[in-house]
Amino acid sequence: MKQNKIYIYGRHALTEALRNVPLAVRHVYFAKEMKDGTLRRLAQQSGLPVEILDPRKATSWVERNAPHQGAVALISLSNILIPYEKWQPADTSKPLVLLNEVIDPQNVGAVIRSAAAFGAGAVLMPTVKQAPISGAVIKASAGLAFTVPLVSISNLQQTISDLKKKGYRVYGLAGEGKNPLHTEPFDKPVVFIMGNEAQGLGKVMQLCDKVISIPIEPNAESLNVAAAAAITLYQWHTKNR
Repeated sequence: MKQNKIYIYGRHALTEALRNVPLAVRHVYFAKEMKDGTLRRLAQQSGLPVEILDPRKATSWVERNAPHQGAVALISLSNILIPYEKWQPADTSKPLVLLNEVIDPQNVGAVIRSAAAFGAGAVLMPTVKQAPISGAVIKASAGLAFTVPLVSISNLQQTISDLKKKGYRVYGLAGEGKNPLHTEPFDKPVVFIMGNEAQGLGKVMQLCDKVISIPIEPNAESLNVAAAAAITLYQWHTKNR
């Protein structure tokens, strides 16, 4: 069953949610000892119902007993995730990041954080075989998931084909890529596809216009997908900003 609401936690996550997507926030819970006056004012100004956080309930709302800093909120995903069919890029000069079966929530959150930091136009995420948006993802993004469009895609191949028709050049990131990252001019609208932690791009590699790699030392096998995304987006940013 598709999850329509999730609990987010941590002061950064709640602050960014209330500042950027207040309509997505349904309920706010604060621990009695939570002293962040700015966050409390944001919640009050939004007119949202605020309750005292029950520690027992917080345990079931927060993944793996992660530290919640006394701040938890219930949010609606329908106000955050945009179906690809209803989305249009606001600025094609900004790169798109497309995740391909990235299953670790920490990696997904870190990629989203880098996408926001380096000016990506959106992060596109498959609806299957992919870590979904969750409290852990939001936490790993430091709340920046609320500052960059998140787009859900139901058919990866069709999405890539459609983006090509719209003028995007599709780059896949892989250690075996023949084109070093730093040699690319990035002079057209770009999509960066980030692959699965273990299997990489897989068959999606055949759909890419180019497969690029990040040169590393011979004794290093590979880079984590989140690290690769950060380096790639930084490289794009230095050439386009």
